[in-house]
Amino acid sequence: MTANRINDLRRRKRDLYLGGGEKRIAKQHTAGKRTARERLGQLYDPDTFQETHPFMKHRCVDFGMEGKDMPGEGVVSGYGLVDGRPVYAVSQDFTVAGGAVGEATSQKVSQLQDDAMKTGDPIIFINDSGGARIQEGVSALAGYGDIFYRNIKASGVVPQISIISGPCAGGAAYSPALTDFIIQVRHEGQMYITGPSVIKQVTGEDVTAEQLGGVESHSHYSGVVHFVAESGGEGIEIAKRLLSFLPSNNTDDPPLVDELHEEVIGPDEGMNSIVPDNSRTPYDMHDVIGRAVDRGDFMEVMEHFAPNLIVGFGRIEGSTVGLVGNNPKKKAGVLDIDSSVKGARFIRFCNAFNIPLVTFVDVPGFMPGVQQEYGGIIRHGAKMLFAYGAATVPKVTIVVRKAYGGAYLAMCARSMGADRVAAWPTAEIAVMGGEGAVNVLYRKELAEAEDPDKLRAELLEQYAEKFSNPYVAASRGMVDDIIEPADTRGYIAQSLEVLRSKRELRPEKKHGLIPL
Repeated sequence: MTANRINDLRRRKRDLYLGGGEKRIAKQHTAGKRTARERLGQLYDPDTFQETHPFMKHRCVDFGMEGKDMPGEGVVSGYGLVDGRPVYAVSQDFTVAGGAVGEATSQKVSQLQDDAMKTGDPIIFINDSGGARIQEGVSALAGYGDIFYRNIKASGVVPQISIISGPCAGGAAYSPALTDFIIQVRHEGQMYITGPSVIKQVTGEDVTAEQLGGVESHSHYSGVVHFVAESGGEGIEIAKRLLSFLPSNNTDDPPLVDELHEEVIGPDEGMNSIVPDNSRTPYDMHDVIGRAVDRGDFMEVMEHFAPNLIVGFGRIEGSTVGLVGNNPKKKAGVLDIDSSVKGARFIRFCNAFNIPLVTFVDVPGFMPGVQQEYGGIIRHGAKMLFAYGAATVPKVTIVVRKAYGGAYLAMCARSMGADRVAAWPTAEIAVMGGEGAVNVLYRKELAEAEDPDKLRAELLEQYAEKFSNPYVAASRGMVDDIIEPADTRGYIAQSLEVLRSKRELRPEKKHGLIPL
């Protein structure tokens, strides 16, 4: 009797593992896509995955659903080890009813989310679904609500990563949007609220699914997607690399790589030649960041969106840091609407997960223009101020070159809560750039001068001598030290080591009201 029951269990599990059947699996492979279980096989360390609720079954009896078999309810859920660390995951199975989400599907996902919160471990969502199971009506709709609600509860508690490996349409797109990072697979994944056919019907616009919700639209224009993968396998590898920088939850410290912690940091003479002699000449801030982090290993986030601001993860002496820097090579490194939103979100993530912030400043100001003002640059720019001001993790700021006006404050000046501020001798810390300042301060004199160009040149030279250097700011205590660029990496490392024990108490409250 026992042997028969064991054989019956094995048969049932074999059927479950086939999902929608061999034909549909073959169709998934023909489309160049992996199945739900194959994706999890690549994610987890060998023989560590334990599945949860494989026998979950819908109870719908309407619209021809009675007696209809949905193996695993269109989703594979469970937990295992990723590089030796516990991680929970949900992988939608497109071979089962197009991965459509019903009541039982959402129960599986919700229970896994609850379990991850209890144990304090990250969650990875692999999305490949046609959306809600229409046959189940409002039950499917409520199921999505259950998942969204838990995405929100888990926010800032455990890292949540979404991989878009197939269609993600309508309300289904909001669960990824509520997670911390989205990785989208080129040509495989599309995200949109209303599909091409509905848009054609309502607005008359003709657009393909890829044009509407593919990687170009979301990585370059909307800012929804944080990383682009060229294949499903690469998407998994990006998620694993990202996890390597992150703590498992908000009570843990980020992972420490012992072998990097033991390396000796000395001067880097190459830093001394990065900034051009002419302050108007652009350079790439990636060069500075690459030399500052351990072995040049920098994982940039949202690389293609608002490239005038660089954000991402690296390590210094083996410990994870969040890096933020203006990039003079793109829009002169100004802060505009998109870069402010990008920066603020990244800063708040780092603060939630105990990741110190290192900021490299070369900012000429906020972007001027009618469209920027109409678009709310005041409100969006304030997000950067709020994010840095609210962050209690260690904050180290390096002023590389230009640091003008309110934009400098928004890049974590000493008065905005930076714990350490160092400036290179190339730094220019002032209310505004020389030309703008001279035109404002000496407007009358220039208008009355016999040779206004000569006078302007003289005034610019005086202004540069007085303000286009870091020594005035240093004399007022706004800068802790002026350092050689070559010593930057060592300065940051030593600062972070001292700040490791930082404690900062804030007034008790539910949460601050960031200017959304």
